[in-house]
Amino acid sequence: MIAYLEHFVHENDSDAMLQQEDEETASRLCQAMDLQGTIDYRSTGYAGKDFGGLHASTPFAVIRPSGTHDIASVIRFASQSPNLTVAARGNGHSINGQAMANRGLVLDMKESSDAGIDLIRYTDGYAVDVGGGALWEDVLRWCVSEFGYSPRSWTDYLGLTVGGTLSNAGVSGQTFRYGPQTSNVTELEVVTGNGDTVICSDTQNSELFFSVLGGLGQFGIITRARVLVQPAPDMVRWIRVVYSEFDEFTQDAESLITQSEGESFDYVEGFVFVNSDDPVNGWPSVLLHPDHAFDPTPMTRFDNPVLYCLEVALHYNKGNCSTTVDTRVEKLLGRLRFMEDTQFQVDLTYVDFLLRVKEAEKQAKANGIWDTPHPWLNLFVSKTSIMDFDRFVFKKILKDGIGGPMLVYPILRSKWDERASIVLPEGEIFYIVALLRFTNPYQKSPSVRDLVSQNQEIIQTCVRSGFDFKLYLPHYNTEDDWKQHFGDRWLWFVEMKSRYDPMAILAPGQKIFTRHDESC
Repeated sequence: MIAYLEHFVHENDSDAMLQQEDEETASRLCQAMDLQGTIDYRSTGYAGKDFGGLHASTPFAVIRPSGTHDIASVIRFASQSPNLTVAARGNGHSINGQAMANRGLVLDMKESSDAGIDLIRYTDGYAVDVGGGALWEDVLRWCVSEFGYSPRSWTDYLGLTVGGTLSNAGVSGQTFRYGPQTSNVTELEVVTGNGDTVICSDTQNSELFFSVLGGLGQFGIITRARVLVQPAPDMVRWIRVVYSEFDEFTQDAESLITQSEGESFDYVEGFVFVNSDDPVNGWPSVLLHPDHAFDPTPMTRFDNPVLYCLEVALHYNKGNCSTTVDTRVEKLLGRLRFMEDTQFQVDLTYVDFLLRVKEAEKQAKANGIWDTPHPWLNLFVSKTSIMDFDRFVFKKILKDGIGGPMLVYPILRSKWDERASIVLPEGEIFYIVALLRFTNPYQKSPSVRDLVSQNQEIIQTCVRSGFDFKLYLPHYNTEDDWKQHFGDRWLWFVEMKSRYDPMAILAPGQKIFTRHDESC
């Protein structure tokens, strides 16, 4: 078998040699891997790119597995080679090549999701079993239409796979109440780097369960997840209000997320925008609907370079009296200190609210900016550092905007299960900062290189200033940087790697570990 593999895979093989392979080769490889799915070693270009558009690689082959059996077979096959690696690719929304495998095997996980979703009843609630390759937008539609239930915790954009977000964290405006998506699963089916298929939970194979959650794909590939659900509301009132002062914005946001359920909104986020009429970065970005009347006068009274928008939402059902909803909203907003005459709101269905970024995706594709590079930067910043972050980053480095949203909103640490692999800043309250840059080739704008350099400037500012922060969706190129990122959890992380993926076959694009050859 080793000689057979070396005929096809060798570090010094030329791209020309790969192009000369024929369908017979694919057939032989399928037989060697015992695949029920398909393998493609020619049309692999899409698997060598991602949403970030900052990195590119050439995989040896793309495999579309038919299910868990194929995934395990591919990993065992790779373990018998001297240098093959395996990367699980969901919907391709990584930013820095994390789901790539240069000259390795890429698993197209979108093809591995089994049809249908099962509803599971517990003594204290319900959950659904979903495939690791299922898109969250499909999970949403299926759960609501078939069961009238919905997962509790989401991401803003739902065109992501279940396994992909659970391998990171999965955060959005519901995280303050229910925790990230990783805190809302009770059981996983995982194929480890040893090629073993394992069922795990907090009581069964718990070390694997918690290491895989937020584990950046280093210990196993998630093929099934049992996700907690609750009754889905019919409607959402979506509201935005504007602040001139960051301290008032943060104090109000923190007040909302620390209230008990029923005493606050169901969703709390926020973002920073430029104090100008720039249609992308400025005042117009606050509007929820193009038909909304907009008077910028309240915002022109301040000479602040940036302003702050608090974004909240309240769930309700169609049977609720509109007056009751109005009263609840007025009561909750009455506690806040936003600028007068800067309240914008719209009512829409629960499903449409959760799919709100899908509309932005359609517009971005129509404008030709969806497929351009996206040098995004995501950080967790502690409450103790967020005021200085605003002073040095939002008000100085980013005072002219980034060509996309600059999200900032608080999260409660106690809602996270710290047995998972995710590392967080200190303190009960910390903020997610998401700089979601879009580059527009049709307008004069900074180069991608300049934007990446600005990201590095932000990170260095955080380091020099002694901010308590962690990268979310981290990307580093050296072991020392990864050690710094994980801190006192690094040795545990290494130990879990040696236990569940000792040859470092999985997720090479993360650049945490280097593939070992133990095939001889």
